[in-house]
Amino acid sequence: MEWLNRMMSALDLMEAKMEEPLDIAELAKAAYSSPYHFQRMFYMLTGMTVAQYVRKRRLTLAAQELALSGPKVIDIAMKYCYDSPESFSKAFRKLHGISPSDARHPGIQLKAFPRISFHLSLKGDKEMDYRIVQKEAFTVVGKSIQTSTMEGENSTEIPKFWRDSHADGTVGRIAALGKTDEMLGLCYDTQQDSGGFKYAIAVEIDAAVSDNGFELIQIPAATWAVFSSIGSMPGAIQEVWGRIYQEWFPTTGYEQAEGPDFELYPPGDTMSEDYRCEVWVPIVKK
Repeated sequence: MEWLNRMMSALDLMEAKMEEPLDIAELAKAAYSSPYHFQRMFYMLTGMTVAQYVRKRRLTLAAQELALSGPKVIDIAMKYCYDSPESFSKAFRKLHGISPSDARHPGIQLKAFPRISFHLSLKGDKEMDYRIVQKEAFTVVGKSIQTSTMEGENSTEIPKFWRDSHADGTVGRIAALGKTDEMLGLCYDTQQDSGGFKYAIAVEIDAAVSDNGFELIQIPAATWAVFSSIGSMPGAIQEVWGRIYQEWFPTTGYEQAEGPDFELYPPGDTMSEDYRCEVWVPIVKK
């Protein structure tokens, strides 16, 4: 219940500040989380980013005010943090299908995007395989990109990064440096004032490999929750990530620790319904 209360506090603050610029750091603080983890958790729970949710809520509230034929369109646009009437009108039309001025017409149909709420759902109809692992600090080598959870940027950039790295031979060159034949998809170097982070395609190594043209990344010692994923990629592992945030964290005595997390990919046909891989998440006791 503590987890739910934290997220509800962040939602309360979000609603109270709809007329102010979006401050992810402030919202994350209300949830006792880092901006990175807060945005990632919010997306996993709702299927939308914080920015997308706030935009829909603001446009819902704006439509309600316009329907009352009160303030001017430009005043409503400024009130809900739009830089110009043009940007407001474009966003308004995208959600409601009409212009802001049309919203004043009697009987016009508008869309309402209600406030969300978080509930603890104890389904119990599908087991979740995991284990707790204590792992000492280790080193990986790989290639990284900078991305962000804002606007779901990472959901498009990371798959493209893998495709490009397979196509140009980067994945093969990295794999040849590993102590095992398992590849890692590593999220690390999170930014505390935004949803930014680095994502690396990497392998664990025994010792520093020099002059390889790739980045060396140190992973600190941690306690890890390791979750099994069975099924075709990327759908199967995306489902596991969702269940980690929706079911596992809310119902256990753990919370996500600061630090890297990663997906571990053994060799095999990733499109097979029997493909097995893992999600490693650093944890601490509440």
